[in-house]
This record gives sequence, structure tokens and C-alpha cells, in this order.
Amino acid sequence: MSTDTEPKCSPTHPALSGSEKAIQGLRETGQYFFQRGWSVGTSSNYSVVVNRSPLQLMVTASGMDKGRLKPNDFVRCNYDGNQVDSSNMPTTDQPRSSAETLLHVVIARMEEVGSVLHTHSVWGTLLSDHFGAKGGFEIEDYEMLKGLAGVKSHQHVEHVPIFENTQDIPKLAEKVEKRLHDESQPPIHGFLIRNHGLYTWGEDLDEARRHIEIYEFLFEVLGRKLAAQGKLCQSV
Repeated sequence: MSTDTEPKCSPTHPALSGSEKAIQGLRETGQYFFQRGWSVGTSSNYSVVVNRSPLQLMVTASGMDKGRLKPNDFVRCNYDGNQVDSSNMPTTDQPRSSAETLLHVVIARMEEVGSVLHTHSVWGTLLSDHFGAKGGFEIEDYEMLKGLAGVKSHQHVEHVPIFENTQDIPKLAEKVEKRLHDESQPPIHGFLIRNHGLYTWGEDLDEARRHIEIYEFLFEVLGRKLAAQGKLCQSV
């Protein structure tokens, strides 16, 4: 159920013009993720590619309650992560974009990506710390893995890299981009930032949302399994 009296009203800032559908989709995504406990306390950020050439993303603005996103709680950013209007001219009279916008950008530079979503769940946070020193972990033999794009069998092994948390986002973005294009390692559908949260993506917003659901389900299953075995301390 929407939290706004006029949930489909249009944004008023010129930089958001023409992106009403993308914005409405991101608002609905925020409400859903908030209800599931994956995006609380103004955490998380979401984006949709609204133009491929030149690359432009519609990104949630910094510090916004994702369960109550309003039509103007978004910014348009370019290939370098800078805020622009629909004609790619710089704009400064909007809310600030998320501090992690550059992470969205380096992912969205891949031509098959149409949306990037970032959540802060309890289970993702616990697993990111538990496996953080190892730099990642694997998930395999679960039927739900088939919800990830291109996965045809439960026997699939999904690699989940973990990056150390840092406030130096450009440096983190470089590491993420390097991993995304490292053909010597298995392809991935997402990654965790230690004690922070999950990033995943899809060819459009619907696929990215599905990937969040799949990952969050698998994280909880794995977390509860480890806790039952006495290998993961948890209080939920």
C-alpha cells in the first residue's frame, strides 16, 4: 500500500523529466524492500538506467526514507557519477545523489545492466562479516538459485564476493569494476560489502528486484543453517 496520498504524481524538477515510469518503479521497490526489512533507516540505494548513450541513471537521492520515497527524491547521474539534467548538463539545485552512486555507475556501464539495487539486510550483514576475512563464499544446491539470470540448475555454484567497507568510494568502485571484468574468476550476479549490504543488478528493474529476493532468501537460509550448526552467532 502506498504511503503517499498521490502516489503517481509527477516529479517537478526538469532533470527528472521523462523518467516518471522509472521513478514510480523505484518508489514501489523502496516500499516493498522497507516492508521486508531490507531497506530501513534511510539505508540502501537504487537506480535504473534511463539512457544508454550517453549513459544516464536515475538514482535515489542521499538520506531518503526508502519506504516513503517521493517523486522528487531522485537525481539523474551520468557515466562519471555526476548529477546532470536530461540534456546531460550539470545541475546543482537538486538533493545530493547517494554517496555510493559511483558503484551503481561502474555496474551500469555493463551494457546488459538496466537496474542496480542495494539493500541492508540482517542476514546479508551477518554473512558479510562471518565470511569477510575469506573475501567471499559460495552458495550451491538450492533450487532458488534458478531465480538468478541464466542459472538453469540447482547444482549451480554462486560465488558471492565480499569487499571491505570503506568511505573511499572511488577506490571501492575500482575494485568492484576490476572484479566484474576479471574473466579469470567466475561470473557473479551480486556482491556484499562487509558489515554493509548487498549489491545486485538485472537487465531491468524487475530482474534486479528478483535477484534481491533470491539473494535475501538464500542468505537467510544459509545464515540459519550456520547458526543451527553453531557456526554463526545470531540473535534473531
